[in-house]
Amino acid sequence: MPRGIVVLLNVFVESQELENVTQALEKLPEVTDLYEVTGEYDLVALIRTDSITTFRSLLKDKILRIKGIRSTVSAVIIHTHKREGKPFAD
Repeated sequence: MPRGIVVLLNVFVESQELENVTQALEKLPEVTDLYEVTGEYDLVALIRTDSITTFRSLLKDKILRIKGIRSTVSAVIIHTHKREGKPFAD
């Protein structure tokens, strides 16, 4: 598995900007998966970067500058127990 970090980024979006925010996030190569979801958040992005420092730069210099993003909540994945229906070992 490639080194680096994986982050689940929960995104709150101003409703009229949902399409624009989605398109902007789709263009970022670090965003490997992007989901529109029900519940508290509007979008959930899976982000892969080489370090926490790189993630911080991506978040403050690119993601939080996208018009229509109200706020985000980040969860750094620290261990994978199961992936694609199968137990996962490092």
